[in-house]
Amino acid sequence: MTKQDIDKLIKTGECINIEFKESKSAVNKDLYQTICAFLNRIGGHILLGVDDNGKIVGIKKDLVPKIKKEIVTTVNNSHKINPPTSVMVEDIKVKGKSVIIITVPESSQVHKCNNKIYDRNQDGDFDITNHSGRVAMLYLRKQTNFSENKVFTQLTLNDFNEDVMERAKKMIKANNPNSPLPDMDDFEMLKSLGFYLRDMNTGKEGFTLGALLLFGKDDVIYSLIAYYKTDAIVRIENIDRYDDREIVNTNLIDAFDILMQFIKKHLPDPFYLEDDIHRVSLRDKIFREVISNMLIHREYLNPLSSRIIIEKTKVIAENANRTHGFGHINPQNLAPFSKNPKIARFFRDIGRADELGSGVRNIFKYVPIYSKGAEPQLIEEDIFRTIIPLVPEKSSERTTQKSSEKSSEKSSEKTVEKIIILMKENPDITILSLAKELGISTRAVEKQIAKLKGQGKVKRIGPDRGGYWEVVDEQ
Repeated sequence: MTKQDIDKLIKTGECINIEFKESKSAVNKDLYQTICAFLNRIGGHILLGVDDNGKIVGIKKDLVPKIKKEIVTTVNNSHKINPPTSVMVEDIKVKGKSVIIITVPESSQVHKCNNKIYDRNQDGDFDITNHSGRVAMLYLRKQTNFSENKVFTQLTLNDFNEDVMERAKKMIKANNPNSPLPDMDDFEMLKSLGFYLRDMNTGKEGFTLGALLLFGKDDVIYSLIAYYKTDAIVRIENIDRYDDREIVNTNLIDAFDILMQFIKKHLPDPFYLEDDIHRVSLRDKIFREVISNMLIHREYLNPLSSRIIIEKTKVIAENANRTHGFGHINPQNLAPFSKNPKIARFFRDIGRADELGSGVRNIFKYVPIYSKGAEPQLIEEDIFRTIIPLVPEKSSERTTQKSSEKSSEKSSEKTVEKIIILMKENPDITILSLAKELGISTRAVEKQIAKLKGQGKVKRIGPDRGGYWEVVDEQ
């Protein structure tokens, strides 16, 4: 979010989806009631460091990181906000003062704050816990708003793939060892994740479309939503038809793996060092976001198939969309809105997605590096399109090689500098400790030390065990 965006929000003033709170040195007591109300209504923006009249009063600079961390932690605490959720928390300097912006998505679930249900209207946040009519309307609105909540009363646990359920639990455990989900039985886990609901129209209970998409057996998925598929196509030589094709119509967990393998099979992965030290796969960074966004945010009640098409100069990803705005999306105008929040949350639980809004930022961060300066396009319409430009392989081969050599050389120089600094700070430091500090292998450290010894820049005084390093200062 930019200063201009903040100015627009302040000029609009407090309304159904905008709220101001001073919070100069601490979070307002009613902040989480507002977050709960926004989740239950249409989402919105909360500005901390702005008073009720729209005047920027600012937050104490040294308290900003603490307040941001407290907000993120608290909304993920089921004792405060239940079910737990994720919000995007940013800070920005406006007129020399710190302002924190909390972007709250509309949720597909009914949330409680301190075990009370809050709703939002133009005048503020209201406790509707004891207003049965308003609570029923809220549940009904949530039930119909998100396709992932469609209830299939005939679905049973026998219709789910046990192997996928077990693998998902292992992935959750690996991503978050403290999560209680892996220790639950299958029904408890699905219910806890919001994939078992009561249909407010009929009063009948059942597993949801979200549960079916994530864990359903292939034949069960086909019998209930036969149109569901993602079409992966390569169209470089044979542009009238295709060079390669994969039709993916399995559960979303396996679908993610199959589509990532298809991308790895057909797209290059140029050498790249992040921070000049760590090797990063640009291809995987970009297409992890593209594919997870396709699967998470698709409108699954629309029979239009999703597609990912690899062409000579670009990759196009398309999926049916329930629009929350129109036009091009970028990190500056991003207003995160999860189309299937429960599926999105589950993808975060298994480590296949990050916090809301981070996917767009990662795409815009890594694509210009991968595509030699070209920018991606994310276009929100009835069909959501993501366009990733490509560098034609032949023309870029030599450039990529030179760039790799240059990056490697630069990285080597930085590593040498850091070894010398670490040796000066601690002459007793071991090769193993150097490797850990630098994030490289012990063999790589030994290779750099051999060069330094050959150049007369460092000496080993005494034996390998019990000796120490001496850095020779240049005269």
